[in-house]
Amino acid sequence: MTPRRLPAVVGLAVAQLRHDRTRTVLAVLGVTLAVLSTTLLAGTGIGVVQTGQEQFDNAGRDLWITGGPVQFAPTQVGGIQNSVYDAHETTAELQQREGVATVGPLLFQTVYVSRTGDDFQRLAAMGLPSSNGVAVSEGRGFANDSHYADGTYDGPMTHELLIDPRTAELLNVEVGDTIYVGGTLATARANEFEIVGISSTGSQFLGAPTVTLPLSELQEITGKTATDPATIIAITTTDGTSPAQLESRLQEAYPELDVRTNREQLQATLERQAVVLAGGVSLIVLAVLAGLALTLNILFSMVYQQRPEYAALKALGSSTTTIAGTVFTQALIVGLLGTGIGLAATIPLADALNTVAVAVTGFDGVVRLQPRVYALGFGVAVVMSLLSGVLASWRMAHVRPLDALRN
Repeated sequence: MTPRRLPAVVGLAVAQLRHDRTRTVLAVLGVTLAVLSTTLLAGTGIGVVQTGQEQFDNAGRDLWITGGPVQFAPTQVGGIQNSVYDAHETTAELQQREGVATVGPLLFQTVYVSRTGDDFQRLAAMGLPSSNGVAVSEGRGFANDSHYADGTYDGPMTHELLIDPRTAELLNVEVGDTIYVGGTLATARANEFEIVGISSTGSQFLGAPTVTLPLSELQEITGKTATDPATIIAITTTDGTSPAQLESRLQEAYPELDVRTNREQLQATLERQAVVLAGGVSLIVLAVLAGLALTLNILFSMVYQQRPEYAALKALGSSTTTIAGTVFTQALIVGLLGTGIGLAATIPLADALNTVAVAVTGFDGVVRLQPRVYALGFGVAVVMSLLSGVLASWRMAHVRPLDALRN
């Protein structure tokens, strides 16, 4: 096709698109949906990884010790089957090792919580031996873990806890109020705790409304005192100690446990979500294929409806190249319009998804848009447009004018 014919080809393509606006809108919508699916899902993947890394970094810990994957156990009190046992003794042993600055066992459970003792809700709970290191935005931390009493669990219970802002809003309570907490309804009715502070630390770990208690007291009200369990043990290293070197020494000393750095713990978490990640990738592929199929279907339909016009042009002497170029230009225009709308809509939709994510999980920035995300969306749209244009042009180029006009 010569440059002199290009304006005529573009003008003809635009005229054809304007002639059947419904099909044009549907074709543009197909490309737009494919672009949005690609950018938003890719942005979510990046955001999940970066948010996870930030959560580990913000925790201020260097190593994480577990006894294997954490299992949900709906039939058990507490709802979670933990894998680290004798947590207090293990913590005391670790604290004596060279290169270890602080050690903190964390126990995650689900508990029944009520303000009045009648209407109970199930919330996440986190147990800590001390509130040191917990960011308290209002009030104070709880006193201590005195109930453990060297493993006898007959020391006095403080009956103090921290709640996060979402729990405060959910229960309509504040510092100084009391709530009922327990692993069973009967235990919850028998244990009234005073709210001594507001802290988001627990919800940052669990992504849900959370109450934070002394470790031994959470073990007591969930019936876990026999095994002294913890979900994970967090360690900070002393100045000048390499986390990687300390990791190897601790792994050798505790072969039955898994010792990981921040990055390794994040990788292990993501590996356990492999099915979810694979599902996200599958959704991207399906969105692209669906967009391509919709665009091709509509373009082929447009070409089929326009066969008499193109056949007449061909019979009057228009070259096959000109006709194919017109069809290809139609696909290109549809692709550019769909790409522009999709990329423009990505930002407000990402903001809306982040707002929902904050409300549901407490994590901000779950969808993160980067230049490579936009490049991916643009690339997908270009490939779709070129492929659909080539296929539609090839089909149009093989139309026989006489047969088309007779039909």
